[in-house]
Amino acid sequence: MFSLLLAIIYLAFISLGLPDSLLGSAWPVMQVDLDAPLSYAGIVSMIIAGGTIASSLLSDRLTRKFGAGLVTAVSVALTAAGLLGFSISGSFLVLCLWAVPYGLGAGAVDAALNNYVALHYAARHMSWLHCFWGVGASISPYIMGFCISGQSGWRGGYRLISIIQIVLTALLFISLPLWKKRERGAAGNAPAAPPLRLSQALKIKGVPYILLAFFGYCALETTAGLWASSYLVSFRGVDVSTAARFASLFYLGITFGRLINGFIADRLGDRLMIRCGIGIALCGVILVGIPAFPKAVALAGLIIVGFGCAPIYPSVIHATPANFGKENSQAIIGVQMASAYVGSTFMPPLFGLIANHIHIGWYPVYLAFFAVLMLMMTERLNRCMAA
Repeated sequence: MFSLLLAIIYLAFISLGLPDSLLGSAWPVMQVDLDAPLSYAGIVSMIIAGGTIASSLLSDRLTRKFGAGLVTAVSVALTAAGLLGFSISGSFLVLCLWAVPYGLGAGAVDAALNNYVALHYAARHMSWLHCFWGVGASISPYIMGFCISGQSGWRGGYRLISIIQIVLTALLFISLPLWKKRERGAAGNAPAAPPLRLSQALKIKGVPYILLAFFGYCALETTAGLWASSYLVSFRGVDVSTAARFASLFYLGITFGRLINGFIADRLGDRLMIRCGIGIALCGVILVGIPAFPKAVALAGLIIVGFGCAPIYPSVIHATPANFGKENSQAIIGVQMASAYVGSTFMPPLFGLIANHIHIGWYPVYLAFFAVLMLMMTERLNRCMAA
């Protein structure tokens, strides 16, 4: 039963990654069909992010009331509905309406699943599960590209991903007894604690530090991925096709790094994994940023940044019950998810303004700022927990 539930959770993490890269890969075709400006992708993305932040903050209350299994199943169902809605949207306004359940489902399932794994499974599974998220995020553009090149078009791509999500939803509902059995075994006879309000969560010792660290991580990861090609082409003189390949290798570096990390995470522990990850990412940023280095060094540096990013997210999540208590972990992880989405939503566009109005050469400095912010906040958290 343990292995069956874990296998379903691995499938759920692939499902988490599938929708994340669909909009970017499909929008050049979608915006023509929907007669929408190219920039309107940002509006859809912001609506999804808003729903994700809101449901992340509500995840503690929902999970305490309904359980992680049911919240995960319903959330995946909401995401499936949103994706199916995208496939039948005939106008940009309708697309925006379907983006609401899309975002609400994504945030709740992310927070509920991450907390469940942090409470019930070893650190290696957290790394491998987030590696599987990367698998989902990597294959969905290929699925969309295959559909766009065929007769089904972008609508067929969204429809196919929604069918996959619907099948997973059915599996999750069938598996609900397994979730409940494991949760009852872990809880014993302890009474259920009341949900934490946001104001209460923020007053817990060390929480502001980890929120700033998580904000910094997601700002670094998303900015690095989004602007890598532009920086390499415009500032380092790399040809367009090479820059695009190495920008994708940044994400493969994260995915492959998490696969490797799973073999050492239990031995090294979450704190050391986070320190090593930040240190490696900083080394990669330095290689990317020093103009005197050859172009090949900058390209390699981008992959190194990806390897450095690999252990940070899963290790921060897995350490949450140990840092803040199992009774508080769902609330804290929900707030962490919200902080992460704020960083990934607003910081890459902010660098776009910097690149547009100042210079794109500030790209490595911008990344280094968030890496240093992570390092400072996680070390303050460690001292706070040791006091």
